[in-house]
Amino acid sequence: MTEKKAALLIGGNMGDREENLDTAIHLIHEKAGNIINLSSIYSTAAWGIEEQPDFLNQALLIQTDKEPLELLETLLEIETEMGRIREQKWGPRIIDIDILYIDDIVMDSERLKIPHPYLPERRFSLVPLVEISPQWVHPVTGKSTVQMLDECTDEGEVKEYTR
Repeated sequence: MTEKKAALLIGGNMGDREENLDTAIHLIHEKAGNIINLSSIYSTAAWGIEEQPDFLNQALLIQTDKEPLELLETLLEIETEMGRIREQKWGPRIIDIDILYIDDIVMDSERLKIPHPYLPERRFSLVPLVEISPQWVHPVTGKSTVQMLDECTDEGEVKEYTR
């Protein structure tokens, strides 16, 4: 199995948001791959369904030997272990772990789309991703993370969070 670099976005807006991020980071390191970089934590406005509490979000770069669908299953298991219940798309949640990209893999299956299809539209994903991986180039659009952020029309608030 070949090692791959994956960018993940973790976030949540229920319970102890800081502790939930810390727990997710610990479990990702334990079960999914070696964490090689972490962004700052950002307080972000809800996206999709806006009438809910703000999220805390953080981007991670990991080194993993898992294939994309195996990585997805591992991350879904972590969400379940942490108490995530999927009731409403884009609704409040304890934790959400999204795969933003894995190297330059392009995948479009029913279970998984890589790069994340909403990445160019989401300031809350792009701001932390630019912090840890500004040079990454979207394998479909050919745009860098910085370019995507410059062109992003999402006006949702994203501000650095201090503990």
